[in-house]
Amino acid sequence: MFWNRIRQASLKVRLLVLLLPVMALVTAGSLWVTRSESVAAANAAYDRSLLGALKALDLNISTASGGLAVELPYRLFEFFQLTATGSVYFRVATADGLVEIGNPDLPAPPRPLQAGQPQFYDARYFDETVRVGAFMRPLSQALENSGSAFVVIQVAESTSSREQFTRSFLRRSLLRDAVFLAAMVLAVIVGLTLALRPLSRLARQTTDRSADDLRPLPVQDLPSDIRPLVDAINQQLHRTEQLMAEQRGFLDDASHQLRTPLTVLRAQLDYILREKDSASKALALNALSEALEHAIRATNQLLALARSDTGLTQREVFDLSALVREVAMELMPLARERGVDFGVDVPEQGLEAKGDRNLLRHALLNLAHNGLEHGCAQGTVTLTANRTETGYEIQVIDDGNGMDADVLARAGERFVKGQHSRGSGLGMAIARSVIEAHGGQLQIRPVEPGPGLRVLLGWPR
Repeated sequence: MFWNRIRQASLKVRLLVLLLPVMALVTAGSLWVTRSESVAAANAAYDRSLLGALKALDLNISTASGGLAVELPYRLFEFFQLTATGSVYFRVATADGLVEIGNPDLPAPPRPLQAGQPQFYDARYFDETVRVGAFMRPLSQALENSGSAFVVIQVAESTSSREQFTRSFLRRSLLRDAVFLAAMVLAVIVGLTLALRPLSRLARQTTDRSADDLRPLPVQDLPSDIRPLVDAINQQLHRTEQLMAEQRGFLDDASHQLRTPLTVLRAQLDYILREKDSASKALALNALSEALEHAIRATNQLLALARSDTGLTQREVFDLSALVREVAMELMPLARERGVDFGVDVPEQGLEAKGDRNLLRHALLNLAHNGLEHGCAQGTVTLTANRTETGYEIQVIDDGNGMDADVLARAGERFVKGQHSRGSGLGMAIARSVIEAHGGQLQIRPVEPGPGLRVLLGWPR
């Protein structure tokens, strides 16, 4: 639910939702690093003070009397206690612990001491956290009441001062990072507002347009990464404008193509109703039947062309050989009427193809019908189908006189036909529209050696 709301939110909100956790993590990481560095810096600074106290005690140790004596540097300890803002403890003892001066129960170092190498560590003493510095060096002369040749010096101070320093440093760092985070969020919001202003202006310009305004959207003053989107929209607008122009032309031509046959049918019907002679009525009825057949064919062609223009093809697996035979059987009466040798050349075992079977049937039916109508009487028309390396092919081959050069150059356009054609000029247009909807192309070329015409429909797998 949350992510669905985020996907539906504005670009500003989506970017803030994505950026804020990252920025918060970066800020948290920065605070952790700052705390580690502040603790290390405080320890380094305060440990130098501890080291100074250790050296001051070391300089005041005496073994001249045969025992262990220490003259405390009171002024140094008073200053050290003021800077530590807490308690200060010390211990001077032999390495075996038989002779001790100061606070004998100071916590021992976690690691064995090495002569001449100071060691600093944290410990608990009197229910408070202390920082302890320890140092060991050899004695200048052995003590009478101890067999150890080393003296151990320890100085401890309360960590309250350094903890207070660390907390104060962290508070300042937290305030700084919070201000920085707020400034970054504000900068992102302002930056996004300024960056998206061209898009807002573009949206207003698009909203203010009328429904039939298909002019390209302006690309001036747009960011370079937005221009590809606007260019794609402009291309789509151009294609839509072309499609609407084609549809308007198609509707105008279709209305003309249908209005003329219907007017002829009406006139013929009126003539039959008025005619008294039975022989004249019979001739008129035959003419009426032929005109009605042409009107039905033109209507079916217009419907097929309208469907193929939508581009909504149904991809299905079918037998292409069976489709070609089906079309041939449907046109066989016309072939016999014209005395045409109508043949089929397809694989006997069948040919599996993929596409919109119904649309491809309409395309082939129109091409074959054109071949029978416009080819030579007593001629030859052959339908072929085969599979290529990249797709499928259907061909209609006739031995007629072909097309005039001007008609051949415009073949596939709507309502383009020769002078002696009795059709509507939609057969080639339907075939072209159907095959382009399948991602293929219509090819028309003369048979070599002639005469004849070869019309090919090819589409990829």
